[in-house]
Amino acid sequence: MPDMNQNLTCRQALASAFQALSDEAVRAGWPEGDVALALAELAEERVIEMTAKVITEGSMHPQFIAADNRRS
Repeated sequence: MPDMNQNLTCRQALASAFQALSDEAVRAGWPEGDVALALAELAEERVIEMTAKVITEGSMHPQFIAADNRRS
């Protein structure tokens, strides 16, 4: 089960960069709704990639997955 505090800390660490990315896309002329949808779709694709990786590599402890992601 995911550590809720770790998830919150991660979200807080990413929030400003995520907002900056969104703001940059809107300044470039993309409608805010399109930007939000595109970011959600990209996040979903990333989750699918991570799920597939866990399936193909077998069940791994989350700390090993996190360590592997930091190396990538």
